[in-house]
Amino acid sequence: MEAPFIYKALSGFYYVRDGERDIVCRARGRFRNEGITPLVGDFVRYSVDFSGKGTVEEILERKNFFQRPAVANIGCMVVLASAVNPVSDPFIIDCVTARAENAGCEVVICINKSDLDPGESLYYIYKTTGYTVIRTSAKNGDGIPELRRAIAGKVCAFTGNTGVGKSSVLNALSPDLHIKVGEVSEKLGRGRHTTRHVELFPLGDGAYIADTPGFSSFDIENTVLNPKENVQYCFIEFSPYLGCCRFDDCAHISEPGCAVMQAVAEGKICASRHSSYVRLYETAAQLKDWEINKDKH
Repeated sequence: MEAPFIYKALSGFYYVRDGERDIVCRARGRFRNEGITPLVGDFVRYSVDFSGKGTVEEILERKNFFQRPAVANIGCMVVLASAVNPVSDPFIIDCVTARAENAGCEVVICINKSDLDPGESLYYIYKTTGYTVIRTSAKNGDGIPELRRAIAGKVCAFTGNTGVGKSSVLNALSPDLHIKVGEVSEKLGRGRHTTRHVELFPLGDGAYIADTPGFSSFDIENTVLNPKENVQYCFIEFSPYLGCCRFDDCAHISEPGCAVMQAVAEGKICASRHSSYVRLYETAAQLKDWEINKDKH
């Protein structure tokens, strides 16, 4: 990350990293008056007074932001899954990828525990989307170098259902984190009596991971919060067929002459992905106006 950025927020203080220098800052009062809260991941301009105290003067334009956890400018969402103990539900994966697409995040699918099960079904589903799909084994190190290359230089969020091996993979990427597998992480500020805060931690090769006490993964409740017409754009494999349907307002569910449905029938789009699209579309169709685009930047 080249520009100064907030790497930790705690009790009204913002910790700004500027190259090799760390500055503890308060935020300008005008931010509160304007209803703006600086977030971890924000690129900022700051000043330092004669006593060495810093002030966040300006928040630069955000690529995206999330409310839970409260972070900005996530460049890559790493979705961990497994085909054994536990078996990941493709719909949950699709919820995360849809949210990532909506926020303009790159997506990396990491099928962990490949030493126990290579996850052929999951691999096929997501390889056909065009996403980067990596089989990993935190136990024997398979795929870890490839994953490290995929996230180099990016601010990342790692997410996945409980038990897929997120802690083990992070330890494999950066042993200095010393995350206790199956327990809370002291290194990531998750001690029982630690004040809740969000922080970016370096993983090496210029990569950072966003982590916060109390959230082992990104909140996927109300995942797709955009108008129903926009849900189609959250499934990247639909893009070659959009605009090719018989009807301009095609919902790609059951309409005659639907190019997306034809692609599903021909096996060019996985049926499970289309099923997830339908569920998310129908959820979005029920949203009230005030619920739409909560995460829009």
